[in-house]
Amino acid sequence: MRSSIFRLRLSGLLAVALAAIGGNAAAAVTDQEAAKLGKELTPVGAERAANKDGSIPEWKGGTPKAKYNFNDPRPDLFASDKPLFAIDASNVDKYKDKLSAGQIELLKTRKGYRMDVYPTRRSCGYPDAIGERTKQNATQAKLTTDGNAYLAQAVGGAFPFPIPKTGAEAVWNHRLRWQGVGRHEYYQTNFINPDGSYYGLAQDQLTVNPFSSTKANSPADASDSQMKIFNVAVSPPARTGEVILAHYFLSGKTADAWMYFPGQRRVRRLPAFDYDNPIPGYENLETADQYPMFAGNLDRYDWKLIGKQEMYIPYNNFKFVAKRKIPEVYLGLYPNRDLMRYELHRVWKVEATVKQGMRHMFAKRTFYLDEDTWMLMEADQYDAQGKLWRIMEATIYPAVELGACVSQEFMSWDLNVNRYMAENSTQEAKPTDWLAGDEGRIDMKKFEPDELRRAGER
Repeated sequence: MRSSIFRLRLSGLLAVALAAIGGNAAAAVTDQEAAKLGKELTPVGAERAANKDGSIPEWKGGTPKAKYNFNDPRPDLFASDKPLFAIDASNVDKYKDKLSAGQIELLKTRKGYRMDVYPTRRSCGYPDAIGERTKQNATQAKLTTDGNAYLAQAVGGAFPFPIPKTGAEAVWNHRLRWQGVGRHEYYQTNFINPDGSYYGLAQDQLTVNPFSSTKANSPADASDSQMKIFNVAVSPPARTGEVILAHYFLSGKTADAWMYFPGQRRVRRLPAFDYDNPIPGYENLETADQYPMFAGNLDRYDWKLIGKQEMYIPYNNFKFVAKRKIPEVYLGLYPNRDLMRYELHRVWKVEATVKQGMRHMFAKRTFYLDEDTWMLMEADQYDAQGKLWRIMEATIYPAVELGACVSQEFMSWDLNVNRYMAENSTQEAKPTDWLAGDEGRIDMKKFEPDELRRAGER
């Protein structure tokens, strides 16, 4: 009898332990499942076929790679498309099963907010090498089994989990989304007030993604580096010359960050640049792990893969990112609705809940990842009382020079203070050089702490 009770208790404890590992413990992808990649599934794991009514068409390879001078205006590949219909406060309930909680909140509470829905164009694909390496990862990539969901094994230049079994695996696909190995971008971060006034922080940034290289056959080959950012503030004058250097890692190490303060002529190591720590100078409107959309470690959350659904998300946003004045783009309560394009796409839905014994200002987060790119397109953040707090939305378009889609600009609404910010706004900036890393136009010495002072004094 005692032996039976002991076995029952032991099995109960084992069940609790497995639950604690939760969304991070995954069944392996079989060879039969992996064989679907490039056939029933696209090379990166999306459903190739159209949906039942054809409103989401069959994937046919995406936009082909083509020569493009990044200093030229980027053409709108679908400029002749017309909206099929609009979603607004009067009909939001009709479409609520294809909207996020954040989208519904904006439609119902922001006067004049609407979503113009266009024909779906599955314009996103990837170079063949990315698909081939992604298939290799399908049966070989692994996360740690300690409940922290750090990357244990994968090849770079690929998506690690094209057939995800857990929420953590799906989010790692976003973290390692392929947008080339490095870019040089000029952009502005805008903090918009309800009356339409705004404060803009212009920045010159170099970004490299060492693990996006097809030469990286393990995290060690990339020196455990996921992403490095070298960011110089250009304006306003009060911020000119500030420099932030940040290193993000694959193995779970907390991000390293340094900042140069020109007024003090000093470089300081930032004590914390991860999780819910605020980004310096961002008026407490963005946490370190909200950039871009989500970054950093997954270890404070339990991740649950809810599954797939159809959803209206921003797509092919050429018109939105085209050159124009910032006040034309960002209005008091939301971006100009005439510039935004939404399409119906399949997305993966993932829920993150703070682990027992851990803390984060967002007790719960709901993520929606585009199936064709694994890019996080919509994100809802909740407080400890379960109240919706911050709403995030990204944009996406094909960069033909890469042969892949890119997601650069995103918005974040803070419902508690009734403000929103627009990150990575390029409308008034120089064009982004998406091939800077591939073609050797980035000096890797920039990513050393000793470079900060020199950059700030130029």
